[in-house]
Amino acid sequence: MYKLYYFRGASPLAVHVLLEELGVDYSLEEISMPDGEHESPRYLAINPKGRLPALETPKGILTENLAILAYLAETHRKPDLFIEDPFEFAQAQALNSYFASTLHIAYAHGRRGKRWSDDPAVIEGMKVKVAENLKAGAELIENHLLRGPWAMGERYTFCDPYLYMAERWIDTAEIDLSGYPKLAAHKATMLERPAVKAALQKQEL
Repeated sequence: MYKLYYFRGASPLAVHVLLEELGVDYSLEEISMPDGEHESPRYLAINPKGRLPALETPKGILTENLAILAYLAETHRKPDLFIEDPFEFAQAQALNSYFASTLHIAYAHGRRGKRWSDDPAVIEGMKVKVAENLKAGAELIENHLLRGPWAMGERYTFCDPYLYMAERWIDTAEIDLSGYPKLAAHKATMLERPAVKAALQKQEL
């Protein structure tokens, strides 16, 4: 039994989709970021980083999408999600690392600028670069990272829910995915998956 701490529409959606794909028992607890619940003493006792997601597992709390997605895939080893070959697994982690360390940060500069500066002018300046940086990310994914039709090639893996999350970030910059046919096709196919539909419904998105 797992418990996912999340905020609707935020990056824990990737983990939520994977939990649905695996068909495991889990519960949800929403942590309201606008209300500052992620910085409350209660939540900081769960995740001292004050970030989402956090996943309660039988062995303790895990944080970071990159770690949680790999843990769930390796723990349950569902053939169409898990990657057994060490080199291919490293490639999958490299892809997910790009989503976590580059694309998510580019997105966050538009909404979480106070993490990096207290100067209102600097915060506004960061917002100006968001669309440009997300567009650069979309071009890199389309032309070099997304193998197609799935993130890692011919079969769906634990990278695909995170790629779907990246596509949602790109959407926020009003970048037309029709200019990126592989990304557009991937997103459309993801939206037809029962696991994605279930996660979106449960998060009321």
